[in-house]
Amino acid sequence: MIKREDVYKIGLFNKPHGIHGELSFTFTDDIFDRADCDYLICRLDDIFVPFFIEEYRFRSDSTALVKLEGVDTAERARMFTNVEVYFPVKHAEEAGLGELSWDFFVGFRVEDVRHGALGEVTDVDTSTVNTLFVVDRDGDELLIPAQEELIAGIDQKHKIITVDLPEGLLSLDECDDEES
Repeated sequence: MIKREDVYKIGLFNKPHGIHGELSFTFTDDIFDRADCDYLICRLDDIFVPFFIEEYRFRSDSTALVKLEGVDTAERARMFTNVEVYFPVKHAEEAGLGELSWDFFVGFRVEDVRHGALGEVTDVDTSTVNTLFVVDRDGDELLIPAQEELIAGIDQKHKIITVDLPEGLLSLDECDDEES
């Protein structure tokens, strides 16, 4: 059985394309093209199910048309409409850390060298020049800059990001919470 910690989300199947079972796929990470892995994992009814890729072709830098083995009709392809697509962590790690997308870090725990455990990465905000880890800290949202100079270490095996945050950064976030 595939567990949530063994995969990370890379995109979403949108809708069928044509009549032969192709699927429109919007992705945030093209790791499926760079890593040596011939399957994708779909989340169907909260179960992670692998599907072998028959073929795919890119339409843009964030969309592709994907043909899965055994999905040969538009009717069968409709079952995948709005289905989340995941990729195995072990194959992503083999591709090398420099090749990973930010989405890979969702689910990692964040620990500060001085303050200890901060929480779990629930999202990564790339909407601005400064990428931010969105961390759930006991129900509160904490925004941590994902800057190389603040990251003291990454333990992929145990899914831990160790940061060395500047003095006062955590208290600034607490001030924002008090004003809300």
